[in-house]
This record gives sequence, structure tokens and C-alpha cells, in this order.
Amino acid sequence: MEEVIGNLIGLIIPVVLIFVGLFAGRAAERKHYRNLALREQALANMLVTDIKTFPGGYDPSKGAALVQGEAVIATDYLKSFLAGLRNIFGGELKSYETLMVRARREAILRMMESAQRMGYNAVCNLRMGTADIGGMTGKRGAAMVEAFASGTAYAIPTEEAQ
Repeated sequence: MEEVIGNLIGLIIPVVLIFVGLFAGRAAERKHYRNLALREQALANMLVTDIKTFPGGYDPSKGAALVQGEAVIATDYLKSFLAGLRNIFGGELKSYETLMVRARREAILRMMESAQRMGYNAVCNLRMGTADIGGMTGKRGAAMVEAFASGTAYAIPTEEAQ
């Protein structure tokens, strides 16, 4: 009888941990998406473009500056485990897609916030990059990705920024 109870406990504990991981991971992801949306809304008047030089006039007295932002975002072990199962059969890995989207948006926002702190309201020559730093190509650990964004910040007259 003790062996049956021990086996049941051995089964129940991992199932409970999986559900805790599932709900905690989803809650953290939803919270991050809400935070990103609020910050993007606050910076909605900032012009960001990937063209190499700024189109039109800018305030030459303010000059220009390099701005950058980077973010490291990790997925939880449950999503990594489920992605590993998905890898057996092939197909899209939605959990890794959301990981990349969140990291990219966070890096761009940090770059924009850096420009804003320096008194600029426009960024051109936006460049993006990513790096796997925690296991997407390895066999252990939860997946983590670094996204980085850089650009040239300018001050433009506010009527042109809108």
C-alpha cells in the first residue's frame, strides 16, 4: 500500500508542477505583453525608420546620437519541453515565436526610451540582431534569446514627428 501511495505522490507532484509552470508562465507572458503595449502607446509619437538617413529636416543644433537597446527574454521549462515534443513531429513552434516577438519589441522600446531620455524624438537606420544565449540550439535549459536594436537618434520639429 505504501508503494502505491508513493507512486501516486510521485505522479501528482510533477503534474502539479506542470500546471503551476503553465499558469505562471502564461501570466508572466501576458503581463509582459500588457507592459509592452503601454510603453509603445506612450512612445507613439516617436518616428522610427530603417532608412539610412533621416528624411527631411532635423534640428542640427541638437545633432545626432547612437542609441541602442537590448533585451534577454527566456521561456519557461514547460514551453521548452513542449517545443521539444513538437520538434519530433515538426511544425511551427509558437512558444518560440512569442519569445522572439517579445524580445524584439522590448529591445526596440529600450532603444526608443534611450533616445527619449537624451531629448530626441526620432530614430533612423534601425538595425536589429538576435543571439541564442540559452539553449535553443543546445540540449539543456530553457530557451533564452537576446535581441538588440540600434539606430541614429535625431530631434525633429514636433509637427513633423506626428
